Amino acid sequence: MKAIIYARVSSTTDRQNTDRQISDLMNYARYENLDVIKIFEERISGAKKNCDRQILMDALEFSSKERIDIILVSELSRLGRNAFEVLETVKLLVDKKINLYVQKERFLLLDEKNNPTMFAPVMLATLSTCAQLERENIQYRLNSGRKLYIERGGVLGRRKGSCKSTEQKKEEYKEVIRMLKQQYSLRNIAKLTDYSLSTIQRIKKEFI
Repeated sequence: MKAIIYARVSSTTDRQNTDRQISDLMNYARYENLDVIKIFEERISGAKKNCDRQILMDALEFSSKERIDIILVSELSRLGRNAFEVLETVKLLVDKKINLYVQKERFLLLDEKNNPTMFAPVMLATLSTCAQLERENIQYRLNSGRKLYIERGGVLGRRKGSCKSTEQKKEEYKEVIRMLKQQYSLRNIAKLTDYSLSTIQRIKKEFI
């Protein structure tokens, strides 16, 4: 069977890479006697629309033209973090009879007759929705925290010549600190919180 690997990281810097994803998927391919024809690597946020992710589009087009049997990904979130975009990709694969193997969740999209497996549609819908909800929840908590901070007399930003206490900064940036401790990439945190990358870097240096 012919296969391709699609690997993605959100960071555009050298801080993250796709080496682990590719290594794990190559081991799976060897175990299953799959012939990996090509590896597609992408550095872009999973929150982007499919049409803005050129490498993903190239991978899907290549799979269709070259009659690839299966696409290997390390986890569902590598396909994206927007439920509707992920499901659009899945529908395309089902229509083209191209299987999908998701290593972390350990399931296949299609069965031996190239029909969707019994639990695949439910699992895909659930997992992709969770990925999107995670992003929305982060934004909600951040906005809620900012509102509470202001109601308690806090002032966003810094007046010239002023200096915030450590406790004030912990309160204002608590959502950023939480995401840093959970090892979100700096660029992802910046996108989710609307703080600048330099601010995120400063908070990391001071609190992590």
